[in-house]
Amino acid sequence: MAVASYARSLACLLAHEGGYTNHPDDPGGPTNFGITIADYRRYAKADATAGDVRAMSVEDAKRIYRKRYWDAQRCDDLPAGVDYAVFDYGVNSGIGRSGKVLRRMLRLPDDSSAVTDEVVAACQAADARALVVAICDERLRFLKSLKTWSVFGTGWGRRVDEVKAAALQMAAPPAAGPVAPKPVVPIKAGGAAAAAGASAAAAHQAGLPIGLIVAVAVAGALAALLLIHVLEGKD
Repeated sequence: MAVASYARSLACLLAHEGGYTNHPDDPGGPTNFGITIADYRRYAKADATAGDVRAMSVEDAKRIYRKRYWDAQRCDDLPAGVDYAVFDYGVNSGIGRSGKVLRRMLRLPDDSSAVTDEVVAACQAADARALVVAICDERLRFLKSLKTWSVFGTGWGRRVDEVKAAALQMAAPPAAGPVAPKPVVPIKAGGAAAAAGASAAAAHQAGLPIGLIVAVAVAGALAALLLIHVLEGKD
């Protein structure tokens, strides 16, 4: 289902998260590849220091992303595009929030953040593109409500816009393939005569006067001969 979008989702995520940061206004503290020191201690090394976070390899980050964010939110079971929107939201704001938002957008109780079978079924029944828009719009509203919006708002807003655009592209149905041209059947003289005869027979069966029947036959024959001349001129 959405397994194929994991690689692209991860690449987009890493492009947004970048490397090590420790901004004084960021409550997450030392962070590398979007993984805060608290999460690194929870998922990798209980007594990790800022130095350990700085030294985190991208492979370490990928393992954490896969197990603790992608798999934890059952993104392989979600529709393409929705999986990326939920995944990126979870990394940026925590899976506790992203899971609840997903449930809320599906009109399900948000007293839990768990992505259950009920949530997966509701996702499959929903319009994936509309769900992507709803998730990203709610995410932006939430970020704007934070007191640090004045510091990080420009980057956050750009990220949400880019996530929405990429997720909508993932959710778009595949483009239809080229339509095969219909084969051209050559018209030969015998076929032209038969066509003219058929036209005259149809006119006769319709009870038309003999003069009109002849006119139909002649007109049909002339048209067929003209078409043969045009086609043979292209050979």
